[in-house]
Amino acid sequence: MTPRTRRMWTIGLLVAGMALATALILQAFEQNLMYFYSPSDVHAGKAPPGREFRIGGMVVNGSVKRDPASLGVTFTLTDYAHETVVAYQGILPDLFREGQGIVANGRLGADGEFVAREVLAKHDENYMPPEVADSLKQPAAPSP
Repeated sequence: MTPRTRRMWTIGLLVAGMALATALILQAFEQNLMYFYSPSDVHAGKAPPGREFRIGGMVVNGSVKRDPASLGVTFTLTDYAHETVVAYQGILPDLFREGQGIVANGRLGADGEFVAREVLAKHDENYMPPEVADSLKQPAAPSP
């Protein structure tokens, strides 16, 4: 084998190896992507039925139902156009409440209900730590 042929084989193998590595990286990246859908997207059938995704919206007032025997909770999520029922098993975040915006990770169940693996509550931009809020409520001490 001449040096030129050997060099071409080496370059060819390097290019093939890089192509294989790139393909594997892109495949792993695609498997770990988690897309965001609104209740309207879920209602329109755009959400993947066998894959995890995120859904976000506002918790409908009066829709939160807790199971007294377990940590199970169901609630309805809306984007003011369509609604989706969400089921979650676990401890909800402190900021979770009706009328609050949330994002949930999970997948669609066979009955069209979203089964959440994780629930994240959004807070508004006007958040103030309780200590600061308490100090603002107390009258200022007179200065000497």
